[in-house]
Amino acid sequence: MARRIVFPTAEAWQFELEDFVRAISGGFLFGIPLLYTMEAWWIGSVTEPPQMLALLGVTYLIVFLLNRTDGFRQVRPDSPRQAAMDSVEALAIAVLCAVLMLILLRQITPATPLGEAIGKIVIEGMPFALGVALARSILQEETEDPSPAGPASPGPLHSLEPKKVAKELLKDIGATLVGAIIIGFSIAPTDEIPMLEAAISPPWLLAMLATSLVLSYCIVFVAGFTSQRQRRQQAGLFQRPLTETVITYLVSLLTAACMLWFFHRLGLGDPWFLWFKETLILGLPATLGGAAGRLVL
Repeated sequence: MARRIVFPTAEAWQFELEDFVRAISGGFLFGIPLLYTMEAWWIGSVTEPPQMLALLGVTYLIVFLLNRTDGFRQVRPDSPRQAAMDSVEALAIAVLCAVLMLILLRQITPATPLGEAIGKIVIEGMPFALGVALARSILQEETEDPSPAGPASPGPLHSLEPKKVAKELLKDIGATLVGAIIIGFSIAPTDEIPMLEAAISPPWLLAMLATSLVLSYCIVFVAGFTSQRQRRQQAGLFQRPLTETVITYLVSLLTAACMLWFFHRLGLGDPWFLWFKETLILGLPATLGGAAGRLVL
């Protein structure tokens, strides 16, 4: 008797996509600081293959143990076999994120030797893998309302008090400032920003801008982290997901520029394009920090 092939439903694909976005978001929240560390680039360049395999093995073991307790999926693994499969997927997602970011930062180019590129990917992929495995347990979504009616609708825009909308906007801006400063303050005074500025051309800067916006939106409104449902219910001209993402990105860029000036990395006499480039480069980690700040605060 022939076995019946069962295809995944649309709902199953939606859950899988949400798990994938959550894993990527958690990976970036953990992995972005090490990406802006030149010592990690150099260590990856000189790492030997046996060391790479050992590091991958240790990382896989840690991720497996984390997946046994929670993991990045909405449903916890119910068996060691499932946890092992999820750990392989977590490592694959981490490697993909590390590759894309190293290419975006121009630390991997067509001229980079294969061994050096693999070493950088392995070194940078480890914190991404830990972030993937910790995504669900660190920033867990609030429990859904068990009632059939579900959460209350926010109502039409005109029914909201302007003071309440302004209060929510100021709260988001303040949380973005705090998160951007926490992440960016340790990166702004380093030599990595000028090094990256010299290596990144304008088209890659535009790609970095787009990446910052997409990651910020996914972390706050798609990944299923804490208060996501509440944030989607907020109404008002500046409280819609897309508008909020753009406004908070501009706040993160302004915060990045102020930090570069504060640490004397940029001065008022420097060319505008230098300000533009270095601000966008620091703006990526600052934006991710701002997104995390809006989740926590």
